[in-house]
Amino acid sequence: MTRFAVWLGKNADAFVALVIAVVVAVLGLGVNIPHESEVTNSAVLAVVGLMATSVLRDRARRGPVEEEVRDSLRDSTRTLGELAGRMEQIERFEGVVDGARRALDETSVVRVVSRAQVDQVLADARRRTDRWFYKGGTGSYFRDRTLPDCVAEARRERRTLLFRVELVDPSDDVVCETLARHKASLPEPRPGDVGGRWTGERVRKEVMATILAACWHKQRFAMLDIDLGLSRTMTTLRYDLSASHVIVTRDNPTSDVLVVDSGKFYYGWCAAELQTSLDQARRVPLERARTVPLGDEPTIDEIRRLFEVLDLPVPRSYTDRDVVDVVRKALRPGAPSPA
Repeated sequence: MTRFAVWLGKNADAFVALVIAVVVAVLGLGVNIPHESEVTNSAVLAVVGLMATSVLRDRARRGPVEEEVRDSLRDSTRTLGELAGRMEQIERFEGVVDGARRALDETSVVRVVSRAQVDQVLADARRRTDRWFYKGGTGSYFRDRTLPDCVAEARRERRTLLFRVELVDPSDDVVCETLARHKASLPEPRPGDVGGRWTGERVRKEVMATILAACWHKQRFAMLDIDLGLSRTMTTLRYDLSASHVIVTRDNPTSDVLVVDSGKFYYGWCAAELQTSLDQARRVPLERARTVPLGDEPTIDEIRRLFEVLDLPVPRSYTDRDVVDVVRKALRPGAPSPA
């Protein structure tokens, strides 16, 4: 009964119209009622009135609803506009975050390691590399460690090995003296340095020893490709680029070392810079070295003929003892120079 009462309250006009319609229908079946036509007309008017009341009530109810809907739409439009503005701000913020993340990703691979770790870093770079770009002064560490170690591993794995090397020009007295003064001004010698005082003559011998070592290894490993250039300007930095790292060091034995992993933008920059610098250097025709076979322990005559065909004749002032000194530097890493 409660449900019916609630329903009747909500639909009273329709229910009354239904009752009147039933009564009129009964009259239409022939029930004899005095003044039947007047009753019918009154019933019709009552039904029409109820219908009009229903329409008015529906409109009255629909008005607030429509206004509420319009208010909701206005609020939604305003909210969407605010969200769009916030989305733009969020997108800009995300762009800043992405840029910062990329910058951090790049700088995170530019590592600074202590000088005590440089040997291990270079050993890691030599492991399984198929190339090596070097730019520096005399290349003493390069010929003592990098070149023989890389050649030995490439020979074991039967693969090619590419070297691009740039040194100071030993025939240029000015650059040799400049580099010697620079090295002599350093606070302390490099660990293991037994070559004595730095002079222009020592710089010249060190460079000649590196060139000799390149030719000697080339003759013993056919899959070794070496391009060597000589520069008339010195650099205080040493670049060692392998397939995995770029290692930038200074002559100063107390300074830290910069390490850049491959695949990063600075690695590509260094590779392009080293190749461009080498292209501008004086090229040493190492392919001519095959015309002067070198023994396991090259003789003095072999050394003199070798540098003659490389367009780097041994200075006339060099005695046989000086030539032997060059051979020892080239093929006996760490061996002391003769007095």
